[in-house]
Amino acid sequence: MSMKKKVLSISLSGLMAFGAVTAVGLPVGAVGNGPNVGGSIQTSILHTYESMVDYLKVQEAKQKALELEVIGQTVKGRDIYMAKYISNPENPTILFLTQQHGNEQLTTEGALEFIKHLGTGKTKGVLDNVNILVIPMLNADGAMGDVNFSLDDYLADGDRHLTRYNADGVDINREHDKATGDMVPEARVLHENVFQKYDIDYMIDLHHQGTRSATDGELVSGSILYPTNPNVDPDVLEGSKKLGSIVYNTLEPTGWGHIGKYVGGTGANIGRNGAALRYDISTLLFEMRGMSDHSYESYALGQKSNGYLIKQTIKTLDSTVRAIADGSIETADTSFWDTLPEQKNLPAEE
Repeated sequence: MSMKKKVLSISLSGLMAFGAVTAVGLPVGAVGNGPNVGGSIQTSILHTYESMVDYLKVQEAKQKALELEVIGQTVKGRDIYMAKYISNPENPTILFLTQQHGNEQLTTEGALEFIKHLGTGKTKGVLDNVNILVIPMLNADGAMGDVNFSLDDYLADGDRHLTRYNADGVDINREHDKATGDMVPEARVLHENVFQKYDIDYMIDLHHQGTRSATDGELVSGSILYPTNPNVDPDVLEGSKKLGSIVYNTLEPTGWGHIGKYVGGTGANIGRNGAALRYDISTLLFEMRGMSDHSYESYALGQKSNGYLIKQTIKTLDSTVRAIADGSIETADTSFWDTLPEQKNLPAEE
């Protein structure tokens, strides 16, 4: 692994004592008015598809509880991997899904670190009471810029571009209301080989958004939203709101996390709505601030933000797993949703 990759792939021995992320050197003003758009937007420090696969295989060899499954292939034929921790099929199960959009990669970096430390002694007892599924790069073609359309106007420096769409220019996160045979390959195998195969209770769909979203004039570190389709079962919706409660109450008190309510659509074609409707999975959308690459300058965030966004991902995965494992999610207070402000976009800075 290169020195650049080591800088990005923050070791949790320094970043996280599992269950409590320790203080790390974050940029001054990591939320609020910074870090702002600008600085180098690098892709060379991110895991490639190939290095991610190598990383997962190393962890599988080290971790008795971890099993890797190939759930299918992308348009370009790349295997799509899922990391599985299933100690008891009767346990509640949570799915963490990253990179439906290939240019939203820091959640993947955090998910990989989380997988690594599920194999440490700090997780003792947790995996006895919860099953965990992690798909760390659903849209591998988009993540590698291996697509059938031009990315010449994308902004990132490095050895590749990353794009929202799959190789054929389709937004995977708008496929979830179709018959599975009519979906693009990445969405089809997610439905047929994950949603329909495993008894999943919870899902967090991890994304990135633009850089200028704010509440009360303060830039958010991320925003969350439960399924908003009116036909979602009330019990599923309540479970989704409880999932959001765990995330909000973990991140908001940190001093660097600032969480808003995402403004999202009600369509059944969107992942958080489709999974809730079709499979009664309590789902939460988490949109982290800034993207790893884009053609719009206000969407991509320089690499000085990487540390706190990876840290935010890890804390999200850790806190929800622990709350499900110890049952505390069942008593989570959802009243915060009544006052959580919807985010708005601040004007771009001069």
